[in-house]
Amino acid sequence: MTYLSDPGWLWLAKSAGAIAGSAISLAYILPQGRREAAVRFAVGVACGLVFGGTVGLKIAAELGIEELINVTEMTMMGAAAASLCAWWALGFVKRFFEGNRFGRWIDQRRKRSGAHDS
Repeated sequence: MTYLSDPGWLWLAKSAGAIAGSAISLAYILPQGRREAAVRFAVGVACGLVFGGTVGLKIAAELGIEELINVTEMTMMGAAAASLCAWWALGFVKRFFEGNRFGRWIDQRRKRSGAHDS
């Protein structure tokens, strides 16, 4: 059996968590086609790998369990959570910018602030 260093275990935990979170995300809200499924899976895995450690640390600190779990568990938990939430966050941003809603929101704010100035 080969020896795996501590960073190797962290990358393995991060990868496993990201893949699990992405798979759960696909199962929870079914994609419309294969292309959407592939994109959602890739986005989830990428976000889990990038933000897994930070999200795991934040979740553990908020729950008060950072002393009770080891770094590998914390990283896996964070990667799964980050990849699970990635597509929902991107969907929220997409809907916000879609249909020029953002532009209408800015115009409404300008009208309200202009009405108070006169």
